[in-house]
Amino acid sequence: MKFYDLIVIGAGPGGYVSAVEATKLGKKVAVIERKSIGGTCLNVGCIPSKAYLKHADWLETVSEANHFGIDTTVNHIDFEKLVYRKDQVVTQLQQGIHYLFKSNQIDYFEGDATLKNANEVCVNGEILEAEKILLATGSTPFVPPIKGINTVDYLTTDTFFDLRELPEKLAIIGGGVIGIELAFAMAPLGVDVTVIEVAPEILLTEDVEARQLIRKKLNQMNVKVIEKATIKEVKAHEVCLASEKIVFDQLLVVTGRRANMTLPEALGLEKVDSQKFVAVNRHYQTSIPNVYAIGDLIDTYMLAHAASKEGIKAVRHMFGKAEAPLKNEVIPKCVYTHPEIASFGLTETEAKERSTDVLVSKIPYGNNGRAISGNETSGFIKIIADKQYDEILGVVIVGANATEMIHTLLAIKESEGTLSEIEKMTFAHPTLSEMMGELANEMI
Repeated sequence: MKFYDLIVIGAGPGGYVSAVEATKLGKKVAVIERKSIGGTCLNVGCIPSKAYLKHADWLETVSEANHFGIDTTVNHIDFEKLVYRKDQVVTQLQQGIHYLFKSNQIDYFEGDATLKNANEVCVNGEILEAEKILLATGSTPFVPPIKGINTVDYLTTDTFFDLRELPEKLAIIGGGVIGIELAFAMAPLGVDVTVIEVAPEILLTEDVEARQLIRKKLNQMNVKVIEKATIKEVKAHEVCLASEKIVFDQLLVVTGRRANMTLPEALGLEKVDSQKFVAVNRHYQTSIPNVYAIGDLIDTYMLAHAASKEGIKAVRHMFGKAEAPLKNEVIPKCVYTHPEIASFGLTETEAKERSTDVLVSKIPYGNNGRAISGNETSGFIKIIADKQYDEILGVVIVGANATEMIHTLLAIKESEGTLSEIEKMTFAHPTLSEMMGELANEMI
């Protein structure tokens, strides 16, 4: 029987980052993965979707160039080549993780893990023993019990990226981040896209003004958005709503994700939130002290970078370097639409509900020289701050490069800086980032 200081179950962003962190602390580590190394994010989530969004960006750039005097014609879209490029991106990153494992002497096992007890894991008929176990098994797509859904050949994110032909008409049930990003990825390729959302609005987790801008852009892209939808039934090539029927040749269902609870349930771990998540303490320790859980298994943001940071903190606690847990208010949330959305901390509504002593200010991209010269004037930067102490409570950036720029303000927040620190900074001109300095100057 092989012995390890740590066995990590799951090789997604939470799992593989945790494994590498443990080796930095001098520990012997094994990682077990049932599907593909890299997990959901790398194989059927963050990475392939961003590859497809890049393809769409190329086409939007061509259209934009035509509008301003560069006469270019797109004669054909070879979707097979675009899929091949996506596959190569995934393969390259998978190879990078394999290299990390090899260089850090991490043993990697592909297969279904079963837990004999809190110290023994069985994989491929072999029993491995560990001092600590980290559960990083992620989640799977949740499909609601819509009438007729099981009679049609629908897609989830697990299967969408296997498509080898572009659909003519794509119906997307779910107007959250994933559904909207994939609408942005497909529409510029000439796909007739309809987004069906049962909630009052799409992107309900995002800033109100951000939602308005994205809805406007979807309309410009001829994407049909149906909000407050009542789905009566799904039939072959048809979603039957209360008011109309949406015809499709491909149906994508992206209505959330559900934690993979098989292993936690096998160990009898304590659960929370109507049994949806594993209960953990502030150090990601479960009700069995030597077993930890992170990522989509616990009640936190279902984001790859959150899982990675949780994993690092869990490993440090396991082996004597405990630190404060990850706080939701400093986790950046990103939507890779065009314009992009990036945010952290309290929303304007949340901040005003907690205190009347709140300052909210916004600067539009349309005032910025770099944005105007780059024809990227759609968007804004909004800062929510405590009026008395100039403390940053939350930030929303909507616009070009928002998902990169958010980290400047997050770094100020993490280092306990205030609006004054932003105002004192010298930002290069012309840049999009200089809007941050201008906004801070207006607020103090």
